Amino acid sequence: MDPHTPSVATAGRCPMHDAAFATDPQQVYDRLRAHAPAGPVELAPGADATLVVGHEMALRVLQNTELFVRDSRRWKALNEGRIGMDNPVLPMMAYRPNCLFTDGAVHLRLRKAVVDSLARLNTTRIRRDVEPIADYLIDRFSERGRADLLNDYAKLLPLLLFNKLFGCPADIGDTITTAMSAIFDGKDALRANEDLTACLMELIALKRRSPGDDVTSWLIQHPAGLTDEELKDQLVLLMGAGIEPERNLIGNALVLLLSGAGGRQSGMLIEEALDHVLWNQTPIANYATHYPVQDVDLGGHVVEANTPVVISFAGANSDPALAEARRAHSKGAHLAWGAGPHACPAKDPAQVIATTAIERLLNALPDLALAVPEKDLQWRPGPFHRALATLPVTFSPTPATRMAAALRGRAEAPGAQQPLPSSGAAPARQEPARKKGFWSSFLDIFRV
Repeated sequence: MDPHTPSVATAGRCPMHDAAFATDPQQVYDRLRAHAPAGPVELAPGADATLVVGHEMALRVLQNTELFVRDSRRWKALNEGRIGMDNPVLPMMAYRPNCLFTDGAVHLRLRKAVVDSLARLNTTRIRRDVEPIADYLIDRFSERGRADLLNDYAKLLPLLLFNKLFGCPADIGDTITTAMSAIFDGKDALRANEDLTACLMELIALKRRSPGDDVTSWLIQHPAGLTDEELKDQLVLLMGAGIEPERNLIGNALVLLLSGAGGRQSGMLIEEALDHVLWNQTPIANYATHYPVQDVDLGGHVVEANTPVVISFAGANSDPALAEARRAHSKGAHLAWGAGPHACPAKDPAQVIATTAIERLLNALPDLALAVPEKDLQWRPGPFHRALATLPVTFSPTPATRMAAALRGRAEAPGAQQPLPSSGAAPARQEPARKKGFWSSFLDIFRV
């Protein structure tokens, strides 16, 4: 190494919250890896952590549940008051009693309830639920000939889908959509979290009285016997772990499929584009925070007990040791879905959702094209995600008739029943004075 090149330690912690990191996170991973498989970073002003960028070291941390635990109540700096309660990383790192932040028997009990409930979602049902939502969103912009596919489509589709999977009536679904959008965008997150908590508790009470064919009811009915508070926190986990990664998976794959280097011209399949994204533009790039129960040496970088150790899934995926697997896009080697006892339990549904959403869009708008050069696309700052800020596109304007065609097809099907059966809400329309949200507007289409 050049003796004039400062080490990571003398140069200070690598910031992961600025525009430079958002533009080129790989330079931080490479800089850390030049010294050790893990190194010091700043997740947000005042929030220090260790980032693991080596693939082998990442697996060691993810799989060693005795030395590395997930319970963030151990976070030393937070307990000592050195992390302000308004720090922007707290919504993603502060303890919640769900299966993401628990260990041992508590984790096993909560995770089993979640895994068993998700296992009841088969591919046919997921596609059936995604397709009308996709058509509804496409109809909202198809006549304009231009759109922001991130904020008009990839962001809204998983939000609305979770309303459907949770069995939300109109008013609760509108609140969830608004609150989750505000939390992810950092807009009045404290108020949004209060609104989200209140409407989820209302949903749980509704489903205890009138269960349906939905994830909320399945969690309530699970033999684990979750309390209302536990139910609320598992639902928050499912939304947080599903909505942000899903929109990034859809958005990042669309960039590849619409770019000159990528897909449609070369005949790249949607599934191939998704694999490429999971390797190279990992939707949740850095997360899975662990806390070592004692001081530990991570390949030359010593980590103090009870300080955050964040796994860089993106950094591990770009480890030179995986060069051959990365060239082959081997699905079994990348860490986009995590590993160990906390690995993502919904990777198959997530890929079905993304595939269906992209298929529906490309079939509806066959001449879809980026409105700006790929190099001019902006990435949203933040330490945890690899997320576009916007995805502007152009296309030939087309009539907004997709939802009408879907309704006709369902009505004409043998033995057809009214789609989107009652989720506990009365079938009457909301009063005209109330400004409708995306979810209630979507439900109204199915009640005409």
